[in-house]
Amino acid sequence: MEQKLMTPEEKLKQLGLELRDIRPAVGNYVSHVKVGNLIFTAGQGVDQYHGKLGRDFTIEEGYLASRQSMLNLLSVLKHELGELSRVKKIVKMLGFVNSTEDFTDQPKVMNGASDLLVEVFGDRGKHARSAVGMAQLPNNTAIEIELIVEVAE
Repeated sequence: MEQKLMTPEEKLKQLGLELRDIRPAVGNYVSHVKVGNLIFTAGQGVDQYHGKLGRDFTIEEGYLASRQSMLNLLSVLKHELGELSRVKKIVKMLGFVNSTEDFTDQPKVMNGASDLLVEVFGDRGKHARSAVGMAQLPNNTAIEIELIVEVAE
């Protein structure tokens, strides 16, 4: 018996997650730019987590915040592409973590976003990544993430 492959949207639903409307820009920029078959997203923070990792949030809470940031990015991609099945490859993720000077577990925090990409896209979700600590992020958001994505034409 042939097994039907699940779409990324079906995988999100199975995980109990849903995409929301795109968050409004807070400056003079757009949510993404498409160049050829690549999409470069603007950074997406989170509305629910404000403060610093290492002071206000645990690694586990940061992990959840990075998953939420990734859901915000997936909403941007869904808006542009119509369906997430058009994603050929997540190329690069750049994760910023609002953290105290002595916090050094930024990669563990960003695993929340990386794990979600692999859960939703399988091997197409495996990506290059940078996870860096920041002294501050806009609106005191705990997390901000950018993506570069290859898409099918």
